[in-house]
Amino acid sequence: MAQLSEDKKITVAIGCDPNAAALKEIIKNHLTGLGYSVKDFGSDDPIYARVAFDVGEAVAAKSFDRGILLCGTGIGMSIAANKVPGIYAALCADTYSAERAIKSNNSNVLTMGAFTTGAEVAKQIVRTWIEARWQPGTSSEPKVACYMEYAGKHQV
Repeated sequence: MAQLSEDKKITVAIGCDPNAAALKEIIKNHLTGLGYSVKDFGSDDPIYARVAFDVGEAVAAKSFDRGILLCGTGIGMSIAANKVPGIYAALCADTYSAERAIKSNNSNVLTMGAFTTGAEVAKQIVRTWIEARWQPGTSSEPKVACYMEYAGKHQV
């Protein structure tokens, strides 16, 4: 994945299942208030995997820089999104993990749970994650390169 420049405003694809619709609206408003461009992929679809695939494919195609997916726990969205080639989704419930998801793991999709993460904490997680940047040349780079290489060899 390419590194984002410090001055580029990140574009974000966001989606959820019906359980997380209220949190999705809070996060959308938070991101637009911070000046980010956000596209809402829904969803009213209780089969959350479909919106995870849509958001994941849009991010993998580079139509968006990053994606955010929400469901009850964030677990199902993480599993589904990680099935999309080129997606590295991280389930985060705290700001340290959100920062490390980018800085140490170069994730491009954030997942969270509406039943497990309050709105104010979710906004802090999103802001930390969206403002973090991958840092090539660190001790994390060979680890990330390893799983990206593996994924590249095993894509269907």
